[in-house]
Amino acid sequence: MKRSERLVAMTHYVLDQPRRLISLPFLSEKYEAAKSSISEDLAIINKMFQNEGIGHLETVSGAAGGVKYIPAFSEDFSKSFVKELCDRLEDPERILPGGYLFMSDLLGEPETVRNIGRLLASAFADKEIDAVMTVATKGIPLAYAVASYLNVPVVIVRRDPKVTEGSTVSINYVSGSTRKIQTMVLTKRSLAEGSKVCIIDDFMKAGGTINGMRSLLKEFNAEVAGIGVLAEAEDEEEDRVVDDYVSIVQIMNVDNRQPKIEIHPGNLFKN
Repeated sequence: MKRSERLVAMTHYVLDQPRRLISLPFLSEKYEAAKSSISEDLAIINKMFQNEGIGHLETVSGAAGGVKYIPAFSEDFSKSFVKELCDRLEDPERILPGGYLFMSDLLGEPETVRNIGRLLASAFADKEIDAVMTVATKGIPLAYAVASYLNVPVVIVRRDPKVTEGSTVSINYVSGSTRKIQTMVLTKRSLAEGSKVCIIDDFMKAGGTINGMRSLLKEFNAEVAGIGVLAEAEDEEEDRVVDDYVSIVQIMNVDNRQPKIEIHPGNLFKN
């Protein structure tokens, strides 16, 4: 294999294995090249990743060492992408009854969802995470996007049990927006005890749903490693029950009479 061919093949392989340790002996055997040549190739790939603002290769030393691809976005691209999201969400036609915003079109765009997933995954790049959790249904595309860059499975919490999922654990929680008692369910086989979990949701007002997922994780002796949301409502901060989270955008004001929507970047760049 020519070096140019090997560089293309290795780049493709590394991109498909985010956060997974890849040993030099494995790459040397796979691409039939000396370890020194592989190391030089990885240095070139790492430089290219950083120049393109798509992450970097983390070197792990030792006998069992190798490299890990850590996905990320450059700060310039991240800010540009978030600004574009804010501009799109400020369209007055998105206003729904009750002051909610229509966002399903964004969550249906694969490229947009991938970019949001990479942004949130980058925020938790230094965390040890075993699984991504979300509640059905709108948060599912985001959860899978984040999980693909963290290279971990997705755990879906439901409002009611499914016969096909076997035995479950259920809890009652107080909805932050409606103040009603609701139920959420998680199958016992979906999450190992003691797991470190990243919670992902599409929208947060007071945070009751996320707080419910935190309570559910306690039943599995699991730990919350991070919380990420696409959009948060600013006007609910005084009643918020979740304070340690990352948001992409913040909904500052929704005026049904004007009509007018004011959207600002979330706290992603403040953390």
